[in-house]
Amino acid sequence: EGGFAPNIQENKEGLELLKTAIEKAGYTGKVVIGMDVAASEFYNDKDKTYDLNFKEENNDGSQKISGDSLKNVYKSFVSEYPIVSIEDPFDQDDWEHYAKMTAEIGEQVQIVGDDLLVTNPTRVAKAIQEKSCNALLLKVNQIGSVTESIEAVKMSKRAGWGVMTSHRSGETEDTFIADLAVGLATGQIKTGAPCRSERLAKYNQLLRIEEELGAAAVYPGAKFRAPVDPY
Repeated sequence: EGGFAPNIQENKEGLELLKTAIEKAGYTGKVVIGMDVAASEFYNDKDKTYDLNFKEENNDGSQKISGDSLKNVYKSFVSEYPIVSIEDPFDQDDWEHYAKMTAEIGEQVQIVGDDLLVTNPTRVAKAIQEKSCNALLLKVNQIGSVTESIEAVKMSKRAGWGVMTSHRSGETEDTFIADLAVGLATGQIKTGAPCRSERLAKYNQLLRIEEELGAAAVYPGAKFRAPVDPY
């Protein structure tokens, strides 16, 4: 996806690097941080814990923590760093801790469901009812049809959620999701780092759309969670 993975030892080190880079570039207050945790990757279904040391070969299990403890880790990150969005903070079926975190910091931070929702209207409906998150990650080929994708977006917007249009790890140079993001007024798009042609193609299409729209183009800025009234 064109991402940069420096050799760091723990999560706060990565956040410190980002914070310092933003400050040195002179963009404090203008550039903020969104996290994609993919917590299902380090969740142990047997003992219901999250292993923060899961990538270590010699893992002794000493860094396994509960869902509540992981929630508190995120809360500490939010208090120290300019984080505005956290995607997949818990396992895809850990509805309980999603709901707890959304209740505690959902006004301040966007809690995005990717693995939790899989762009599926049925799971979106459950998440709305249980107040499990407050944003949908929109992946068209995850649910399999444009019709179901649009329905998931409509449900999310009516619930007051944010919507983030997203690429997939295996991408092509097709630019449809750029048009979809603008057409559905999602206000957000996640399509990789500004390198690799299959990622750049989406940004180039957004530039073409902006050029075509001219003065009618609206940049949501800090209002990315609710760029337009629900439809």
